[in-house]
Formats: sequence, C-alpha cells, structure tokens
Amino acid sequence: MEERCQFAIELARKMGDFTLEYFDRADLAVDCKSDGTPVTLADRGAEALARRLIAERFPHDAILGEEMGESQTDQGDTEWRWILDPIDGTKSFIHGVPFYSNLIGIQKSSEPVVGVIWVPALGRGVWGAKGRGAWEFFNDPTKTRPARVSNVDKLSNALFLTTDCYDFDLVGREGAYDELEAKTFLTRTWGDAYGYYLVATGKAEIMIDPFFEIWDAAPLKTILEEAGGAFCDWSGVPTITGCEGLGVNAALKDEVVEVLKRYPKTKIPTRKHLSEESDA
Repeated sequence: MEERCQFAIELARKMGDFTLEYFDRADLAVDCKSDGTPVTLADRGAEALARRLIAERFPHDAILGEEMGESQTDQGDTEWRWILDPIDGTKSFIHGVPFYSNLIGIQKSSEPVVGVIWVPALGRGVWGAKGRGAWEFFNDPTKTRPARVSNVDKLSNALFLTTDCYDFDLVGREGAYDELEAKTFLTRTWGDAYGYYLVATGKAEIMIDPFFEIWDAAPLKTILEEAGGAFCDWSGVPTITGCEGLGVNAALKDEVVEVLKRYPKTKIPTRKHLSEESDA
C-alpha cells in the first residue's frame, strides 16, 4: 500500500499537469457523452496517461475510470483496483474556474485504502491512506501538513457546501437543502471534490452530493476518515457505492444525518439537466 500511495500522489500531480495544458483555453473543444455530461480532450488524455503509467508500474492491478470504464488484467481477479476521475468538476474546468480536481482512489480487496484529491490550478490537495492519516500537500513539498477536520460542533457555526442546489430537487429532497441552509452559518456551492477537500482540511464542515458515481466518491472515504471525519451515504452508512454522499466533521455527523433522514428520496435522479446546461 505504501508504494501505491506514493505513486498515486505523483500520478495525481502528473494528471494535473496534463489538464493544466488545456485549462482556461479559448479554443477548448467540448463534447457531450451519452449521459448528457460534458467531456474534453483533457479528461480523456489525463485518464489515458494515468492508465499507461499504472500499467507500467503495477501491471496486474485493475483499473476503473470515468472515461474508459473497467479494465482487468489477463491474470484474472486482482486484490488491487485503481479508480480514476481524470477531471472532477469538468464544467468548472470548461469555464476556467480553478476548483476542478484530479481524483484517485485505490481499493484492496474492495476496501478503499488510499485516496488523493489534487486541485492543480490551485496547487494544493489532500491525500489519505488507511492507518497513515490524511495530509494536505502543495506544489511546494516542504509545506505538507496534517489534514484534520474542524471541531465546529454547532450547525449555526458551520459552512455547508454542495455542488449544485438544484440536484436536491432532482431527487425530491429539496427540503434537506432548505433546512441545512437555514440552520448553518454559510452556504456555498464550492462543490465537486473541492468541497470534500475543504471539509478534510477543516475549512468547511459539511459537503453533500444528492447523487454521483463511484469515481466521484472513490478517494473520499479514506481521506475523510483519516482526517477525523466521516464520509457516508445519507443514511449514515460509510460507503463509496451509495450513489450519494455526505462529507462531514465528526462533531456534526449525527445531527446532519438526522436532517437528511427526514427527507427520503422521492425521485430517480437524471442527468438530462446537465446536457441542457452544457448546451447553454
């Protein structure tokens, strides 16, 4: 795990460098995937780069990526699997907003054990490894420091983040957003994985996504738990396969989960609005 963890940190930086070559370019071409979400050459190229480097270093490890799906070695099942999101926050990336990130999660025997969030346009990120803690890191390697969630224990003092408040409507749980917005000190849409980075490093207390995919969630459980917080679904179950996510500090977890439980899902989420926003 140690060798893979260090390689994952290096790999996230390389993915970041690749994507920065396309970032904030006026001539960036944007395609639309079958699910309606946008994709660029930067997304596809960063994943292709990561897959090649992983295959060279760990040829028997399995890989799952957002853009290219699942690969399995000819050796059969492996206990190690890498999960890649080459650009988390592609719409932010397209608009030249520096809050997008490169995500890497590593599983051993289906258990998340390593996670990396790298925000290349800001030159900072956070990584965590099971039993090794969580660490905030920067372009300057001498600045690495422990990552810890905040000790804020009142919702009235908390910073509540989400990727898109409209997503709560898509699952029929807008009441959860309204209640948390009313009870917290500040609400912002500094979302995607950047929001979870802010929780893991004590800059925010709550980050919520009403729905997402495994590559969005893959690094989050390890990082947040090692930072002293929690990552779970809306019922409080710690998982990266729940198709919804809550990242929260330890002091507020139970209270936030109780709020979310009061608003059960009444709609099946759809990606149609993402296509409409991309066209706009």
